[in-house]
Amino acid sequence: MQVFIFGAGYSGKAFSRANQRGAPVLGTTRSLQKFDALRSAGIEPLLFDGATTNEIEDALATTTHLVISVAPDEAGDPVLDAAGAAVRTGMPALRWIGYLSTVGVYGDHDGAWVDEKAECKPVSKRSVMRVAAEQEWLKLGQAIEKPVAILRLSGIYGPGRNALVNLEDGTARRLVKPGQVFNRIHCDDIAGALWRLIEGDTGGVFNVTDDEPAPPQDVVAYAAGLMGVEPPPEIAFETAQLSPMARSFYGENKRVANTAIKAAGYRFRYPNYRVALERMWADGTWRNGEPRSAMKRS
Repeated sequence: MQVFIFGAGYSGKAFSRANQRGAPVLGTTRSLQKFDALRSAGIEPLLFDGATTNEIEDALATTTHLVISVAPDEAGDPVLDAAGAAVRTGMPALRWIGYLSTVGVYGDHDGAWVDEKAECKPVSKRSVMRVAAEQEWLKLGQAIEKPVAILRLSGIYGPGRNALVNLEDGTARRLVKPGQVFNRIHCDDIAGALWRLIEGDTGGVFNVTDDEPAPPQDVVAYAAGLMGVEPPPEIAFETAQLSPMARSFYGENKRVANTAIKAAGYRFRYPNYRVALERMWADGTWRNGEPRSAMKRS
């Protein structure tokens, strides 16, 4: 087994750290400055900035499992554009393709529950592009007769990216829009779901998200309680100063079910935000993933 990740960022590093098999994992980044961080996570780094290199093509030739974690842009899917031909004809060992997408493809469902059979009604341009990219990867998989797994992720959090960190650095806000909920997913559960699907070479569409869509202000308040600090005051959504992108997130309201990934045999480590925040706070991994004991030794 050899895994190749196009776009080995936050989720890709969590995936590699969960590599219990010791399988070779290679991953791309656009910056040489990120090479050390990838190596620390167990990833052999390669440069990719929209064009494949001989080094990348050589690695693809021996890759069994391909993970794509690069967002499409207005020109299309940059990985398909650059490496589509290599995937079709230059990967003789390939067994499985995984594409990391977003629950944003479902658009707005007025707070109703959606699963993988729900209609995709993307609102934002970025989600429209995601739907198109999903379809292109599924078509490619059919053409080369390899399983493709589409993992639709909700809001990603984990060490270094969570409400505890936001409270500490003063960026946490409690925006209140009545009836608004969001799903979330801990990066370790993205990793776990990926490994589960890889183990079975399982294709299909999977919502990789927690069990409990919740109002965002509740998450901040819960984190503040763990830290023993006062939560920031509530701010009405209508009066909040937000970037256009941030405001667009609040234009979509849905509760996302995760039945398919559970049916594939995956069990979540962090089924809701409370479990995750409690564990990260208790073991001290909420800042950067290093437990308190390790921090003291450094």
